[in-house]
Formats: sequence, C-alpha cells, structure tokens
Amino acid sequence: MNDRIPELASELASEISKELKADIKKLGKKTFRMGGVHPEGNKFAHSADVVTFPLPDQAVVYMTQHLGAPATPIVQKGDKVKVGQLIGEAQAFMCANIHSPISGTVNRIDMIADITGYKKPAIVIDREGDEWDESIDTTPDIIRDIKLNKEEIIARMKDRGIVGLGGACFPTHIKYMLKPEQKCEYLIINAAECEPYISTDNRVILERTEQCMIGIECALIASGASKAIIGIENNKPRAIAALVDAAKKFTNIEVQPLQMKYPQGAEKQLIKAITGRSVPNGALPISVGCIVNNITTMYVLYQAVQKNKPIVQAYTTVSGKSMKKEDCKIFRLRLGTPIRDVLNTVGIPEDTGKIIAGGPMMGKAISNLDAYIAKGMGSLLFMNEKESKRGRQYPCIRCGKCVNGCPMGLESTLLATLAQQQKWEECEKNGIMNCIECGSCSFICPANRPLTDYIRVGKAKTGAMIRARNAK
Repeated sequence: MNDRIPELASELASEISKELKADIKKLGKKTFRMGGVHPEGNKFAHSADVVTFPLPDQAVVYMTQHLGAPATPIVQKGDKVKVGQLIGEAQAFMCANIHSPISGTVNRIDMIADITGYKKPAIVIDREGDEWDESIDTTPDIIRDIKLNKEEIIARMKDRGIVGLGGACFPTHIKYMLKPEQKCEYLIINAAECEPYISTDNRVILERTEQCMIGIECALIASGASKAIIGIENNKPRAIAALVDAAKKFTNIEVQPLQMKYPQGAEKQLIKAITGRSVPNGALPISVGCIVNNITTMYVLYQAVQKNKPIVQAYTTVSGKSMKKEDCKIFRLRLGTPIRDVLNTVGIPEDTGKIIAGGPMMGKAISNLDAYIAKGMGSLLFMNEKESKRGRQYPCIRCGKCVNGCPMGLESTLLATLAQQQKWEECEKNGIMNCIECGSCSFICPANRPLTDYIRVGKAKTGAMIRARNAK
C-alpha cells in the first residue's frame, strides 16, 4: 500500500530504541474486517517540519467553518479586533464560534465565495499587527495541571470554537453533551490519517506530543470515560514511538497501532478495529459507549483549556506527485489566509489538473482559487493531469469488487443504479443512508464508474425524502 515502507522501516530502526520497539511490537496491529481498500500512501511530506506561514495583510474569515448553521457576526465595519477575539457567535445548536485570526480593523462584512465558488457570509479584516486578546496565554510554556472540571471543559470547547479537525469540522462540545442515560466507556483518538498524501496529524504528534496527551486528559474529564485509546496506522513509526513513550506517564491512555487500510480512520471502522464493537446503522458512537476525536483536535483542545486559545490557525499539508519532495510542506496558517498565497509560495506544478482541499479519496476539488483558509483545511493537494482525469467508463461487469471493498457492506453498484433511476424509496430500503462516502467503491471499480458520486446524490435526495416524510 505505502510506497515508503522501506524508508519508514529504516527510520524506525535508526531512531527508536530497542526497548521502545519491543514495547510497540507487543501492542500488535489491529484493523476492521469488512471491506477497505489500499491506495498508495504517497506521504511525501511525512518528514517535513511544520513551517509558520507569513500573516496575511487581509484575512477573510468565513462564518461557516463547521458543520451546521453559520455563526452570526458580532462586529461591525470599522471595529478594532485582536487575535482570538470573538467575531462570530454560535446562535444555533449545531454551530461553532469564530474568532479573529489577526489584529486590525474590520474592513467589511460581505458574502464571499469559498472553495466551492458559492458565496458565504464572511468578515474581512485588515491586519495592523499581531496583538492577541489579553485573556489568552501566548507563552510557549506547557501547562500540565488541569484546573477545569467536566462542565467547564465542555463550556470551554464551545466558547473557543473547537471543531473536529479530521475533516468534518463537527462542533466538538456537542459530542460531550451526553444524556443522563448515555455513558462513555472509551475515548477513541483518531490518529490513523489513512487518507493518502496527508501528514498533518503525524507532524502535530511529533512536534506537540505532550500537549496532545494533556488535551486527551481534558477530553477524558469531559467524557467521563475511564480510558483513552489512540489508534494510529503503522506507517508512522516515529509518531507511534513518541505516543507510546509519552503514554507511559498516563495510566488511562493507551496506544493501538493499526494496519494500513483505508478508511481506517472512519468512526465506525476505528471503533470496530480498536474495541470490537459495532455501531448500529443510524446510531452514533456513544450508542456503544464511545466518543471519537481526531488527534489534532486534542492539541487545539489543550490550547483551549490550558491557554484559553481558540482555533485561529490551520495545519495544512501541501503536497503532490509532481512536486519535488523538498517542496512538499506542512504549514501553520492563520485562518483567512488567501489560498493563492499558499499555492504561489510552493509553486503550482505545470501539469496540475486539479487542486484538492483534503485527500484524494474524500477531499473536494477547489473550483475557486480566490478562496481562503478555513478551520478544517488539513491538506492542499496538487493532482496532475493523469490523476485528475477519470478513466473511460464501461458497463458494470458484476465483478463484486465494490461490494468487497465497501466498509459498510453495501451493494454499491445497486445503490448507484437506483440513484440514477431516482428510485429513492428503493435506495432507502437498500441502506443508502449508511454510506460514509469514503470513495472505496469508485477507487476499486475496474469499469471506472463514479459510484460514490451517484450514491452521494442519491443519499442527499433520499435524506430529503425521509425528512419530508417525518415532518408530516
């Protein structure tokens, strides 16, 4: 699966002590059983240090950097703002606060196109320095003693605008707002980073190991769980070693290496691999006593709880096959930075066919390069002309590869056909709402059918039908 296995093995042998390697070997490797595929790893930025990108002269801060309703602007044109100051307030249940990534003057509040080309509400700020809000601790000191209780940590998640940084940007505090009858037994930390090309989590682990562990402790307090288990694919030997070594200081945090298989980092697959528990169709992880969070989310949670720092920056892998290895970077970017500035810094390869926000399996093609960095933008990927063009489509030959590859056990080719025929009731009966849109069926189809695209449309239409029916 991974084109760097020999290099990674050498890295493991040369930099990790015999004792630590023995400890890691005892942990074994787990994975989910049903389905999954093996795309090339292409972790070209695997060894790249995180580089701080220059501050933008003007930041465009979208009010929709999370799953749910847009935040409501609470500043006006001409207002002075500082870094970390609240500028967009969450006024709906499914929403997240937005904070200023730079200090300066609010230029305007406007509708500005994001990477999809659709205009979204945004606040434009002209930078006049880098003055932080006085309530935020900006020192590099690591604060180990956690002074907040369960309710205070959950409140801090909400106040500081913490969202999941694995891609979905789900408001984190909502996961921890459990009903009286719900109990969390396991806090599962997703460090799998199974999407090809992306190395963001890997570098955050290596450069901020202790802060990540303290963040996990904060999440344990918030969840009430007795144990946290970090799931990480075994193509990250140095990160595994760093976590295993750090976990020795914590009695309630364990590390579980995982086999390399996509989509190892999907919630249901990760829970199955680590705990053996199966999340029922239509249910949430808490139904089997689990909460799942991304490892970089744990780092920003540490910053929120221990430093009172909101999310004002993104960690972004910039990579691609046509780039020189030394040009593949991981940037620390302030939110609202123009994407063009990032692309121009590394240089757009001449044979670029598409630029993807995210990974090649679940990322989105950027249709508007005049958009701006948002919270969940963990990767910018250059796909060359050959990669970006779909192969010639052929009729389905009933080979069953899409069925074997589906981690949810769905008949992908049937669902795609039903979606094309607009048979939404049949789509529902055949489980289309259980699709996690991982792209495994399209990846493995020898007929080059865009199965995931058909299913995604069918899922949206079927969901609308179900909501309309339930509203009657």
